Amino acid sequence: MKDQGEIVAVCISPGKGERKRDQGAGILVENFGLADDGHAGDWHRQVSLLANESVDKMRAAGLDVGPGDFAENLTTRGIDLCTLAIGTRLRVGPEAILEVTQIGKECHTRCAIYYQAGDCVMPKEGIFARVIKGGPVRRGDAITELPAGGEG
Repeated sequence: MKDQGEIVAVCISPGKGERKRDQGAGILVENFGLADDGHAGDWHRQVSLLANESVDKMRAAGLDVGPGDFAENLTTRGIDLCTLAIGTRLRVGPEAILEVTQIGKECHTRCAIYYQAGDCVMPKEGIFARVIKGGPVRRGDAITELPAGGEG
């Protein structure tokens, strides 16, 4: 069995680079992203993921933050996102498949998240993916690393 965890939050916002609100559930749309989210589109960063363990680290540093506060779409627990290689495929919920396209990101300027939250872990610990196969996702769903080259 490959690395497996669970979805803690499913978050959306109308625009990019802003805190997202946990909706509890959503629809991952093939080759687009999370329905109704401003970050979705025809590009390589359709869905952003951040481990709840990273959020906890910021909370331990004294920040009042929670799922969605770092503009991530999917907050996870129990899967080491930072160690996944580009090209890794993840099954999310019963049907959806994501493919990791980017680990972290370069922040040329401090984004709104940094100013609102006081720090940002996305540049170092967040990952981005594109939606290979769409489907529903909800809090409590499993997120599982698929075998190389497979759909699971």
